[in-house]
Amino acid sequence: MSQKKVIIIGATSGIGRQLAILYAQQGWLVGITGRRTQLLDELCAAYPGKMIAATMDVTVPDATAALEQLILQMGGMDLLIYNSGFGDTSEQLDWNIEQQTTLTNVNGFVAITNVAYNWFLDKPAGHIAATSSIASIRGNSFAPAYSASKAYMSTYLEGLLIKIKKQKRNIYLTDIQPGFVDTKMAKGNGRFWVATPEKAAKQIVAAISKKRFRVYITRRWWLIAKIMKWLPNFIYHRIG
Repeated sequence: MSQKKVIIIGATSGIGRQLAILYAQQGWLVGITGRRTQLLDELCAAYPGKMIAATMDVTVPDATAALEQLILQMGGMDLLIYNSGFGDTSEQLDWNIEQQTTLTNVNGFVAITNVAYNWFLDKPAGHIAATSSIASIRGNSFAPAYSASKAYMSTYLEGLLIKIKKQKRNIYLTDIQPGFVDTKMAKGNGRFWVATPEKAAKQIVAAISKKRFRVYITRRWWLIAKIMKWLPNFIYHRIG
C-alpha cells in the first residue's frame, strides 16, 4: 500500500501544528505550509523524512503556484486541510483587521481550495477539509469579518458538496467548526469549554477519517450550534 499524503495549509502553530504531528506519527507524508519558515523547519527536523515544508502566504497571488509545486514535490496528495486563518476583535471596525481577515479566510481559502478540487477531479479519490468556526453560524458585533468569513467557508464547502454529487466525483469534504481552542486565535474573557490543540487535532483527524462533512470541535459544541441557530433575533442581537 502506498504512503498516504496530506498537505496542511497553516501548520506552524496551534491546531495545524498538532495535525501535522498526528499525521506524521500515523505514517503519512505531511506537507506543511506557513509564513514562518523557522517554525516549519523545526517541525521537519523533529520528524525527519516525514514532512516537507513550503513557506507560503495564502494572501498573495503566488500561493497557488507554491501549492502546485508542493504537490509535485510530494508526488501527489490524498488530503488537503486548509487551516490558515486570521481573526481579531474589531470593535471600532478597523479596516486593517477586516481586510486581513477577508484576505485569509475568504480569498486565500477559495484560491487554495480551487487548486485542490481541480487536482482531485481526475484522481480516484481526494479529500478537502477546512477549519471554519462555530462563529460561522451567526453574525458577531465584536468581529464582523471573522464570523462572516467563516460563514463563507462553510457555505462554500456546502456548494462544493452539491457540485460533487452532481458531477458524481469521489471527492470528500469536511467542514471543521471549532469552538474555543487554546490558541492565539481564541480571544476574550468569556471563553468556556476550551480545548487544547492536541485534543482538537485528535477529534479532527478522527472526523476526517470517517469522512464526515461537518464536525464540531470539541463534540459538545454541537449543542451551542443548535442553540445559536434557533435563538430568536431579539435575544441574539442583544448578546452577539
